[in-house]
Amino acid sequence: MDDLPPFETHRVDNQPPPFEPRDLWVDDVVLRESVAREGGEAFAPRLADYGALAGDELYRLGFDANRDRPRLRTHDRTGQRIDTVEFHPAYHRLMEAAKTHGVAGLSWHEPVAGAHVARAALSYLHHQAEAGTSCPLTMTHAAVPVLLREPGLREWAAKAATPHYDPRDVPIANKAGITLGMGMTEKQGGSDVRANATTAMLADDGVYALVGHKWFFSAPMSDGFLVLAQAEGGLTCFLMPRRLDDGGQNAFRLMRLKDKLGDWANASSEVEFTGARAWRVGEEGRGVATIIEMVMLTRLDCMLGSAAEMRMALAQALHHTRHRVAFGKPLVEQALMRNVLADLALESEAATAFALRVARAVDAAPRDPYEAAFARVATAAGKFWICKRVPAFVNEAQECLGGAGYVEESILPRLYRQAPLNSIWEGSGNIQCLDVLRALARDAGVLDAITRELASASGGDHVYDAFVERLRADLSSTQEAGARKLVERLALALQAAVLLRTGSPAARLFVRSRLGDEHGLVFGTLPADADVAVLLARALPA
Repeated sequence: MDDLPPFETHRVDNQPPPFEPRDLWVDDVVLRESVAREGGEAFAPRLADYGALAGDELYRLGFDANRDRPRLRTHDRTGQRIDTVEFHPAYHRLMEAAKTHGVAGLSWHEPVAGAHVARAALSYLHHQAEAGTSCPLTMTHAAVPVLLREPGLREWAAKAATPHYDPRDVPIANKAGITLGMGMTEKQGGSDVRANATTAMLADDGVYALVGHKWFFSAPMSDGFLVLAQAEGGLTCFLMPRRLDDGGQNAFRLMRLKDKLGDWANASSEVEFTGARAWRVGEEGRGVATIIEMVMLTRLDCMLGSAAEMRMALAQALHHTRHRVAFGKPLVEQALMRNVLADLALESEAATAFALRVARAVDAAPRDPYEAAFARVATAAGKFWICKRVPAFVNEAQECLGGAGYVEESILPRLYRQAPLNSIWEGSGNIQCLDVLRALARDAGVLDAITRELASASGGDHVYDAFVERLRADLSSTQEAGARKLVERLALALQAAVLLRTGSPAARLFVRSRLGDEHGLVFGTLPADADVAVLLARALPA
């Protein structure tokens, strides 16, 4: 210790360097392969640009946006009601970058083959840097095709899709780009939106007046909101603007912001409608059917977000264990740690590859009935399974860092708080499983699509073939009590099919461990003879 300055007690060493800057596109072999395979290769240069941005500036801004949470201001200094939400500047920069690069609109303002796949990859990259902003970005993206069906709302659709962000609280006539939120959930109903009590009265000018409440009103700083309310003809979907054409505030009151477990950069609120003006979207009484048009897109983003959280947690764990020495050698070289890391890499690859496969189905759905049927069931099954896997996954990654993974200087505590959200949002696990049962029972094309998808990987692995044969026999069952087990098995088989069909180095081990019972109930229980080196090398460049 002779070289230490006076009164210094120790030298700090054996510490990993900062994670950032990293290029989230270059680092991610699985993402790049998936984008090329699923039809988004033409957008690769733009994805490369965003991957570099997300792994540097946006990654750093994410810490600021979460540290200084949104604040509700109900009144101004004179006592006038303003109902506005204030954000840290980092939030607005994150939103600006995402909107400008197409996270919320590429599918619509460049509607060519592969655009949905590229937009999915952009969302995946953005979510790794900061997940909270994904909420308004997803809602803005998903609302566009619904609004396009109403000729009077095409300006709203066009400005939601445009690559421009404008945070000002002004009428949309004064803005080049807008964002959209949603208000579906009420205190007494939750997922049962048909129990909603908010009413909509039609005025002489053809505009409706909303009276009631929403217990969860997402992204209250948005320019407009899709809201469900009871009209004379039944539950109906409405577009409610924040500002009226004359600049006045619409008749609603933000009661409070939600004190959420995570998702801190984004604001969610409770709201009261006191005669708020709104336009009908779709027919009266067809509110659920109208909203369902958005569900495939929002569920896809739940899958992408959960896969992105896995990816970032895995990257953090690999970065740390490659630089941290314990018991005489780097953690990444120790057998049990290698098993854990390889198991996480396996799970992450399957989630990413499957999510991008579903993005291709969504992209092709308007032109291909098979892909439309596949997307119908795969978004529900994928959302159920991938979103369920994230909390345990992130916690395992935290353990790789030890105590360092539990303190806020790391991104992992934020990821852990975020991890449960996607399984709850857009319908909890039970809702997804029931939706799969309904699709199988009511649409013969769905079962045909699943059968064809699974058959595309048959013949190359006897464990997979045996698993799929048993699964096919069970798909005709619509027993509600067994729905979770059925959907879990379906999701695993679909993930395996993607990996096998594409020749991924992870495919056989995924089948052995996930379909062949060569795995325990926790991560890090891969077979002892598993070739983990190829998975670790593939997961993150050294």
